[in-house]
Amino acid sequence: MDKNNYTSLHGFVLLGFSGHPKLEMVLSGVVTIFYFITWVGNTAVILASLLDPHLHTPMYFFLRNLSFLDLCFTTSIIPQMLVNLWGPDKTISYVGCVTQLYVYMWLGSTECLLLAVMSYDRFIAICKPLHYLVIMNPHLCLKMAITVWSISLANSVVLCTLTLNLPRCGNNLLDHFLCELPAMVKIACIDTTTVEMSVFALGIVIVLTPLSLILISYGYIAKAVLRIKSKAGQHKAINTCGSHLTVVSIFYGTIIYMYLQPGNSASQDQGKFLTLFYTIITPSLNPLVYTLRNKDMKNSLRKLVRVDHESTKLKRNQVS
Repeated sequence: MDKNNYTSLHGFVLLGFSGHPKLEMVLSGVVTIFYFITWVGNTAVILASLLDPHLHTPMYFFLRNLSFLDLCFTTSIIPQMLVNLWGPDKTISYVGCVTQLYVYMWLGSTECLLLAVMSYDRFIAICKPLHYLVIMNPHLCLKMAITVWSISLANSVVLCTLTLNLPRCGNNLLDHFLCELPAMVKIACIDTTTVEMSVFALGIVIVLTPLSLILISYGYIAKAVLRIKSKAGQHKAINTCGSHLTVVSIFYGTIIYMYLQPGNSASQDQGKFLTLFYTIITPSLNPLVYTLRNKDMKNSLRKLVRVDHESTKLKRNQVS
């Protein structure tokens, strides 16, 4: 494809998968399906955990945060992506690109920290069960959530502002399907070593520090589980942590492979597919993982469906 045809006086051009028109058609269908699954799944988790009094616990408070985050995360990317996949216009306005850049970085950072907070919650639940509700009181949970969102916002503001201040000398072709920080750095027309080092340093703080805390938490959890004498108790403890550990493995596995490998070790198309998995497929898997492995959530969703069914039936009877 002749990139000179993608010249725009305003905003940026997202080349994405434009070199593969047939692939774009397939991707548009796949992305639409997963976006629908993400919305249905995460909305159901939020409603179930809000409406069922049995789920008014710290674990489900943080799970609601995760589901809300996933809804915002996908919505900041997928609508624009579908517009670019469906038609010949691959442009995104400057304001739209900047907004996407800040929101993408903010929510991605938030998920890293939120998963660490959720692992601490599981650590207290397993290792200090008698003091769980005292330690993880609503006031502390709220403070932890606000801290996570605030630190992530500050990280986004610093990194994205540094990146946007780089001179681009008229370059506006982004070889990606979204306005992502590495793609923005690549179109700069000066040496970007300082910015790249800043990104790497803050990346270690935001990605590897929470991961280290998660691993430490699960180290203590594993020791506590092994000390439980009954098989039923061990099984319950494993089920309590299994969902979170699955989500952590999927999320961090993809992130580390994407961002903490040498710059030229993966092809550009491979990087796009990994980003696609991380931004679109992972948010749709989170509610499935938590509901499939969690009896309380399953029961709550059944109640939600039953109430909705009875409400619809009552309305029909009133009409007739």
